[in-house]
Amino acid sequence: MGDTRNILLVVAIVLAIFIPYQLFIVEPMMAEQRAAEEAAIEAETGEAAPETPGAFGAEDAPSALGGFADRDEALARSERIDIRTPALEGSIALNGARFDDLRLMRYDVAVGSDEPVTLLSPQGTHGAQYAIDGWTGTAGAPEGLPGPSTRWQVVGGSTLTQETPVTLEHVAGDLTFRRVIAVDEDYLFTVTDTVTNNGEGAVSLSRFGVVRQEGIPDDITNFFILHEGPIGVVGGSLIDRKYNRLERDGSLERTGAGGWMGVTSKYWLTAVAPGDDAEIRARFEARQSGGRTIFESSYVRTAETIAPGAAITSVSHVYAGSKSVPILQRYQEEQGIPRLDMAVDWGNFWFFTRPFFWLLTTFYDWTGNFGVAILLLTVLIKIPLFPLNNRAFASMAKMRAVGPKMQEIRERFESDKQRQSQEMMELYKREKINPLAGCLPILPQIPIFFALYKTVFVSLEARHAPFFGWIQDLSAPDPTSLWNLFGLLPYQVDGLWLIGDYQLGIWPILMGITMWAQQSLNPPPPDPMQRRIFAFLPIVFTFILSPFAAALVVYWTWNNFLTIAQQYVIMRRHGTYTEVDKLAARLHARMTGKPVPEFALPGAAPGLTPATAKPANDVKPARGKAKADTAKDAAVTADTPEAANAPEAVTPAPKKPATPGKRTTTNPAAKKPRAKAATKKPAAKKPVARRKPPASPEGES
Repeated sequence: MGDTRNILLVVAIVLAIFIPYQLFIVEPMMAEQRAAEEAAIEAETGEAAPETPGAFGAEDAPSALGGFADRDEALARSERIDIRTPALEGSIALNGARFDDLRLMRYDVAVGSDEPVTLLSPQGTHGAQYAIDGWTGTAGAPEGLPGPSTRWQVVGGSTLTQETPVTLEHVAGDLTFRRVIAVDEDYLFTVTDTVTNNGEGAVSLSRFGVVRQEGIPDDITNFFILHEGPIGVVGGSLIDRKYNRLERDGSLERTGAGGWMGVTSKYWLTAVAPGDDAEIRARFEARQSGGRTIFESSYVRTAETIAPGAAITSVSHVYAGSKSVPILQRYQEEQGIPRLDMAVDWGNFWFFTRPFFWLLTTFYDWTGNFGVAILLLTVLIKIPLFPLNNRAFASMAKMRAVGPKMQEIRERFESDKQRQSQEMMELYKREKINPLAGCLPILPQIPIFFALYKTVFVSLEARHAPFFGWIQDLSAPDPTSLWNLFGLLPYQVDGLWLIGDYQLGIWPILMGITMWAQQSLNPPPPDPMQRRIFAFLPIVFTFILSPFAAALVVYWTWNNFLTIAQQYVIMRRHGTYTEVDKLAARLHARMTGKPVPEFALPGAAPGLTPATAKPANDVKPARGKAKADTAKDAAVTADTPEAANAPEAVTPAPKKPATPGKRTTTNPAAKKPRAKAATKKPAAKKPVARRKPPASPEGES
């Protein structure tokens, strides 16, 4: 309890320092920095920083929609240009030139289904998400600039394919906007705008891109190790906000040279990006409109001035597709979109996660099975950590071996904690045990295995990837269930109250068993309450991990198995027995009919095996006292009835009797009556030959 109280006290002190520092120092500094950046932009252009236009046009604001619209009805509100490529199908709305209808043809909704994944949906539908590219004006700009509700005219092409781009046109005052939209074989749209100033005065314009998400998606994972929501890169720095936090904070702004802004889920990304590294002002925003929350991720370029009779050409990109790392990295190199692969949530330990991902995909290419690739990667990572694990497990084996002695010290000095600590330290010195040696080698492995777990979790390759047997989708939970005996009983438990959401498949149960086995190899906690809690943890984690993706459960089970094998070999090498040994011994005794070994009896203390057991008392007795005690024990044993009836073949060798005529306390035989003592004859002594004196010299007597 003392250690727990100290930990809680340290945590409370850290929070008491960190929270006021964050509120009263960091936040004001960030607000001041944002104000300075806006002032710098205003001073550079001589005008206020441009803003993106309103979220919706007046003609189709959510408040006028009367709830969610049917998808087909929403698509029919605008004239459209069809999209047909090997990877994409959908359409572009001419109202606002919105990318709001897109399906990913390479990915199905479920295993065995022919329905493709729908990524973009039009405004007003349930879970709508769409991207817009447009212009906003500053000085001298006319009304009707291209925005979310601008009606474009088709002047070239009718269907957008990989080989045939389409051309749109819009006129706003003296400005003519000509837009060419092209798409490649994967997921990148290139939008090239040419703006001609037919007026007599100069005009300053800023190009913007925005991705909007209406409400929080239904299929959100909402897992703490994964980011889902607005994301972007500005000036080479990654920024992101989860939906709930952005809804609470309202907005976030950054400025920098080049980047991209978008909205991400676990496997998919919709993003907009300028075609160069011009200065941009990026913004995350959450606003209420029509009774729902609109999440927006946008950027605005620095204003460009168009002289009378002149024209400018501007390029931007829209990405809408899967977060396939090779594809994202290709667009980084070929199109110059900075750090686009950061859309994949590599985590804080990205320096581990990225190499792990490369190894995982390499093994996947070799084996053709993503589950086997996970097993191979786990083994490969275990190899360099083998020496550290050896030290840790060896220390645990020693700690387990001296467990009975430690318990004896605790019981003997229960009321004197200081003396108890001193005796513990003496025990550690005698046994040459470092209590921290079992923990310190494990500490550097924690970020490694967390990064491996994160790699498996975010890998797109795990989606709908089969393993062996009943696992046909490693990104989905184990489909078997304990409640119908893993499919042997002819009924399903889906939707049943309380147990329907916890199917307890075979792999989660295997994970729980391996967790219990691994736990049994470690030294048990000294506190009985802690022992009960630790014994209950495998059951708790079995239920917690049952709805997790099968790939993660397979990884945890395999990692536990490898750890158990290594730790068990090391502990047996040090002569210690574990709960696994006790269980195996009891099963063997039951099967063969032999008695259960003493070390395997229920309640037996953990420690050394009988063949290598050491005495409980480490202090070696004095030599004289040891001899006296040995003689005393032999004499007492000789006087027992069992000893009297024992055969002569096992009679102990006679001991040297006490000196005649003297009674001693160390010799039990001397305490018996003299008559009986006289019956024992001492061994005859050999006569000692007397040494002759040396011959005397002549003349001496």
